[in-house]
Amino acid sequence: MDERHDYYIEIATGEISRSSTDSPWNFKISATDEEITRLREIFDSSHSVDWQNFYRAHVPYIQYHFDRQNDAYDENLRQVYSMIHDLGDEEAKKHIESMRILDEDTPRY
Repeated sequence: MDERHDYYIEIATGEISRSSTDSPWNFKISATDEEITRLREIFDSSHSVDWQNFYRAHVPYIQYHFDRQNDAYDENLRQVYSMIHDLGDEEAKKHIESMRILDEDTPRY
């Protein structure tokens, strides 16, 4: 069985830290190296899509609800919250449940 470690996650910046005191954080999780790698991949994908959204924002005739990059960003965010919900402490689980961002159709990592 893979060893689990505590990690501290900052959603806005996509930061994953082993220290609770080095920087601000939103959620505490317990994860294996493989799970952290997957979470990092989702954050990296979100960063890439964010840049695509920046460039798309300069094309005024594409409306938000017809924009694939926004859909991809939203899906990445749901996957991040899904992982944090599954791996997080009770406080993280309760907070994410109160947000109602996840449903039965949210893909699991």
